[in-house]
Amino acid sequence: MKRILTLVLAAAMLASCANFNPAYLLQGGAKLAQAASLSDAEIQAYVSQYVAQLDAQNTVLPESSPYVKRVRKMTSRLTEVDGVPLTFKVYQTKDVNAFACADGNVRIYTGLLDAMTDDEVLGVVGHEIGHVALKHSKKQFQQALLTSAVRDAIVSTGGTVAVLTASQLGDLGETLMSAKFSRKQESEADDFGYEFLKAAGKNPWAMAMAFETLQALSSGGTASGTQGASGSIGTLFSSHPATQTRIDNMAARATADGFKRPARK
Repeated sequence: MKRILTLVLAAAMLASCANFNPAYLLQGGAKLAQAASLSDAEIQAYVSQYVAQLDAQNTVLPESSPYVKRVRKMTSRLTEVDGVPLTFKVYQTKDVNAFACADGNVRIYTGLLDAMTDDEVLGVVGHEIGHVALKHSKKQFQQALLTSAVRDAIVSTGGTVAVLTASQLGDLGETLMSAKFSRKQESEADDFGYEFLKAAGKNPWAMAMAFETLQALSSGGTASGTQGASGSIGTLFSSHPATQTRIDNMAARATADGFKRPARK
C-alpha cells in the first residue's frame, strides 16, 4: 500500500506546477487508502454484487438440469474454503470457462463440462478455488476496486458497503476482465489444484490433461476424447492459458508420485 501511495505522489510531482493541486492529490491518496483497507467481509459484499449481476446476465441452469446434477455429484464434498461457504452454479454457454470468487461463488460453464471429464473439471475447479484459498482473488478484486470508478462509491459511503449501480458494476467487470494473475500465482493455484485432486482421491494427472484440452481449444483444435466441445475459451479463464511448461510440470509431479496417465473416457 505504501508503494502505491508513493507512486501516486511521484506521478503528481512530475506534473507541471501550474496544474499541481495538493488538495486533489491528498483526496486521491485518501481514496486509495480507504479502498485498500476494506475488510474481507466488505470485499465479499462487493464481490457478491458483481456475481449477482453476472448471474442476471447469464442463463443459470436449474437443479433439474443434467449439467447441474453432474456438478452437484462432483462437488458434494466441497462445502467451504477457509471458512467461506462455496456456492456452485452452472452457466449455459459454449464458452469453456470457470471461475471462483472471494465470496465463495463458483461458476462452471457448460462448455467446460462438455470439453472435459469429471476429474478434469474438478482439477480446473480446484485451480480456481486455489486462487480464493491463497487470497489471489481477494487481491485481484481489491486492485480492481482501487483502479475503477467504484473507488469513489466506496469512499462516499463513509465506511459502509455501497450499493453499486449497473454502470459501476460494468466498469468493475471490465477492470477485472483485463486483470491478470501473475505467473507465480498461477503456479501456486496449479499446485493447489493438484493437491486438491489427490485429497479427493482422484488421479492428479487430470490437471495436466485438463490443461492439454485448454491448450488444444485455445489453438483452434479439439482435444482427443472431448465430448463435442465447441465455443471459445472464456474471457476470465483465458488469463491463464495452459502452456506446455505447466502441462509438463503437472505430468512430472503425477509420474513422480506414482500415478499413471488414465485413458480418456
